[in-house]
Amino acid sequence: MTGTRAHHPHRGRGAHGPRNPRSRRASLADINLLRYVPVDSPVHRLWAGTKIIALVAVGAALSLRPGWSGEAVVTAFVALAALVSKVPFGAVPRFPRWFWIGIGLTSISAFFAGGHPELHLAGVRIGLGGLDKWARFTVLVLLLLSLTMVIGWTTRNGDVAPALAGLLSPLRWLRVPVDEAAVVTALGVRCMPLLLDEIRTLYAARKLRDPVPPETFRAALAEVNDLLVTALVTSARRAQEMADAIEARGGVGTVDPSRPGFAVREVAALLITVLAVAGVILL
Repeated sequence: MTGTRAHHPHRGRGAHGPRNPRSRRASLADINLLRYVPVDSPVHRLWAGTKIIALVAVGAALSLRPGWSGEAVVTAFVALAALVSKVPFGAVPRFPRWFWIGIGLTSISAFFAGGHPELHLAGVRIGLGGLDKWARFTVLVLLLLSLTMVIGWTTRNGDVAPALAGLLSPLRWLRVPVDEAAVVTALGVRCMPLLLDEIRTLYAARKLRDPVPPETFRAALAEVNDLLVTALVTSARRAQEMADAIEARGGVGTVDPSRPGFAVREVAALLITVLAVAGVILL
């Protein structure tokens, strides 16, 4: 007797069916904006205060002297920091499509602003000043965001408050609440990944309740509005719970400031930062 063999559409593809390469790429591109990546590198071993000084100095110089030459210097600075940090490429966030669409729409509005310099084409003058300013501002924001991500990947959250307390310790003579400022900044850095995870969870729950995507632009805006309101309410509740926990432990207390130890890497990092700031200002 000849038996019939059952047809298994997923035979040979693993117990869970075929793998989806897009889902694999999405997991590698998970947004690690301010999340520590444990890798042994010279940037990881730097004092947190040194990295904060580099971020503030380069950001201030580039904001005061925004120009293509200065942005090229900062691009090389960020590339060097990312290369030395040895952070895997999978930690680099992949922004959603609507982020790039929004940048494209703003570039169109900047193009219609006109201004010098002008391009003469077939007897028509096309002003490129607005587009040039838009491009410089966009690159500036992306560079500062990239530098912030490198610092977030290479700095533990627990090292931020002691480093800030050490940097701001001279302000204690002026009765500035240094401990409170250090703790608030450290909590803000710590809560940023939590907020991103909360928004991701809310979006997934929204999709489970209503998997059909919005058909009109107004419906899409309403969905975004609902997600933002829910995220704000959840953040306020989490903030209240965190404040109650801090109050139950006796308040902020005193933060022990950390000091950098003398090392060649600290001197080299500060020297490279000074060179980058000088290049931004002088070029």
